[in-house]
Amino acid sequence: MNKEALLALGLTEEQADKVITGFGQMVPKSRLDDKIQEVKDLQGQITDRDNQLDDLSKKAAGNEELQKQIQTLQEQNQTTVADYEEKLKQKDFDFTLSEALRNAKAKNPKAVKALLDVEGIKQDGQTLLGLEDQLKALKESDAYLFESDSLKGKTPPAGGQHLPGGYNKPNPFAKDTFNLTEQGILLRDNPDLYNQLKAQTGQ
Repeated sequence: MNKEALLALGLTEEQADKVITGFGQMVPKSRLDDKIQEVKDLQGQITDRDNQLDDLSKKAAGNEELQKQIQTLQEQNQTTVADYEEKLKQKDFDFTLSEALRNAKAKNPKAVKALLDVEGIKQDGQTLLGLEDQLKALKESDAYLFESDSLKGKTPPAGGQHLPGGYNKPNPFAKDTFNLTEQGILLRDNPDLYNQLKAQTGQ
């Protein structure tokens, strides 16, 4: 989606430029929709605040009570802006974390996220500090939660059994550990693993 499309959605030229600058000429539709709504929400809040302050300012000349009301309103608006910025920060964190889990080849990002200590993850730009170590530990303890890149000399996870730690038996296709019974079990329960183990021995 380009600048013209943003303008057609009702954003001002300045707002459209900010969106484009922040996310490039082409951005994910879901992320763009969120940002457009965020801009509109903030614009509405600012407009409401300005209208309220203008209205009170006209009545406040020489009136100490109204001056106090204006001060109270300004403090409330500051709190609103702070809350809004915190929500934006949380949205950006959630989006970045979801992208990181997909890049880590999590089969179910929501399930993996539930096992993470999210409080121990800090965002620095687009980098999530503390996430890599947690993912590494999860891949070792619950390998079935992630897609496997390759065997890399290790026995692959028993996907059908969903056992933490993965497939830990000798390769039933190897010359020294040839086992027809285990081959039959693999073929029945996990054909993909069956083919991977068989290919590993060059068969």
